[in-house]
Amino acid sequence: MTDTKPETGGKTISLRTGARLAVVQALYEMDVSGKGVLEALAEFEAFWIGQEIDGIEHPQAETAFFRDLLRGAVEEQRAIDPKLDQALAQGWPLRRIEIVLRAILRAGAYELMFRLDVPAAAAISEYVDVAHSFYPGDEPGLVNAVLDRLAREVRPGEVGPAKGSNKPGSSKPLPTKTAPGKA
Repeated sequence: MTDTKPETGGKTISLRTGARLAVVQALYEMDVSGKGVLEALAEFEAFWIGQEIDGIEHPQAETAFFRDLLRGAVEEQRAIDPKLDQALAQGWPLRRIEIVLRAILRAGAYELMFRLDVPAAAAISEYVDVAHSFYPGDEPGLVNAVLDRLAREVRPGEVGPAKGSNKPGSSKPLPTKTAPGKA
């Protein structure tokens, strides 16, 4: 299937980008409502993807890709969550991360760990863009840092080994912000 670019709210996005946005929304919905994968798949395919709801146009999506991302992120969560915990700054386990941000990280981690047909740099870039759709602040930078750290562990031949270490899979904590006027 070709990756056509539908118009959405004046912005052109790919069908795969639409699938990534939808999977983050579906993971969020599942987290807050307790819905299962099949129910979320049916609901999003019937009522959200490509629909306008309350004046918000939800983009078209590559259905097979959406299904794989959602099922995969849920089915592989036991493998994904510990890897994300390792990639996050010490003291900030995944369970402490806000729900939408956690959904973005889980979907991105699924692609990096299990969708080897998607280049790591492309997956990271896409989820940083998805984060920009939800957050105006520092969160997209966090997504970039965490997914980059994960990619260096799970795809070292593609993106290089973990920074700051000769030991595969090790990572240093994310830098902390300093107060204004301090170096």
